[in-house]
Amino acid sequence: MTDPYLLRPVTDGEFAIWARVIANTYGSDRSDEELAHERATIELDRTIAAFDGDTPVGGAAIYTRSLTVPGAVLPVAGVTWVGVAPTHRRRGVLTSMMHKQLTGLHESGGEPIAVLRPSEAAIYGRFGYGPATRGNQLRCDKRSMLFRPGTDFGDGNIQLLDRDTARPSIEKVYEQVRTASVAWPDRAERFWNNRLDDAPHSRDGATSLRYAVHREPHGDTTGYALYRINDARDALGNDTSAVQIVELAAATRQAYAALWRFLAGIDLVPWIEYEAAADEPLPHLLTEPRAVRSTVVDRLWVRLVDVDRALAGRRYATPLDVVLNVEDDFCPWNTGRYRLQAEGDAVICERTKAPADLQLTAAELGAAFLGGTTLASLAAAGLVRELRSGALARTTRAFRADREPFYPGGWAFPAY
Repeated sequence: MTDPYLLRPVTDGEFAIWARVIANTYGSDRSDEELAHERATIELDRTIAAFDGDTPVGGAAIYTRSLTVPGAVLPVAGVTWVGVAPTHRRRGVLTSMMHKQLTGLHESGGEPIAVLRPSEAAIYGRFGYGPATRGNQLRCDKRSMLFRPGTDFGDGNIQLLDRDTARPSIEKVYEQVRTASVAWPDRAERFWNNRLDDAPHSRDGATSLRYAVHREPHGDTTGYALYRINDARDALGNDTSAVQIVELAAATRQAYAALWRFLAGIDLVPWIEYEAAADEPLPHLLTEPRAVRSTVVDRLWVRLVDVDRALAGRRYATPLDVVLNVEDDFCPWNTGRYRLQAEGDAVICERTKAPADLQLTAAELGAAFLGGTTLASLAAAGLVRELRSGALARTTRAFRADREPFYPGGWAFPAY
């Protein structure tokens, strides 16, 4: 395809103006301080800028990351900083940038999958992305959060620490949890700096971050919660103040229960707000599960850059031998039939001329890749076609993960 504007990486001297153009597409400003902070995380050689003459009018970038997938950890292209100036909408700029980005990954043998969090869900399906994880936006009524009799809270205790004291312990817990939790990313130092950034403008009227860590009697940290408190009233004067959980991780079920007991016991705040996993265990700990109200939202969208490398990189819940007929208009190198054979750690995915068992597009494979969205549900929507009886059920079971995949945020992939 012919790009309507010059596309190239930005230079260090161009970064500020480029970043402000993209921030403007989200209706936000960037101070010099914020730009300096964000410059520390960006990889200039993995940026794309669309130029109209000497003026940047759009952009996209990649963070070099890894992601836990079923049975493995894979390198992933974290797509971020995506935006097009309002003066240049509907001119093919976004399509050109997405094509250049994915083509570059394919031709260089880069990451086999790309992921992002779209600001608008309708945008990225046409580029072969599929919604692979869901989140539950929880609003918990603390006044009704009574724990079941016999709940095992363990023998540890909760300590409130300052950031510098807490950070080594919470980094260790995060690393322990993320390698066993599908859709959790790695988090290098620069991304921890970003996650724990606590500038006043980022608090949206709430307090500074609080660091609650769960420690065992022998001293090991086995869980933590990062949270703020927002003091608020609605138009009628009702107290809508909330404990706003930014992140919660626990290496044991006892630490998980103890952290929630602590958060539910914070005085003078009637609500807890948290974007949690679709199968968050919290309601099962309570005598009144309806104290936890939830709204399901899509979170991480996945794009298979190279179908064969991506499918061979994860593991499967049951032995599988299936032929997939994949259609991919946006990345035509993926179009064709693939035989996927899997048993334990032995996984092979290669092109074949054998008759297909299932027919689908790359977007459906992206949606099912992390084991959350099921091929059976996609088939019920008419998006996957079964060509051999029984193949859909077998493949659905093999693709599933033990738990719902959940992307915990913190190294966000904001995409226009």
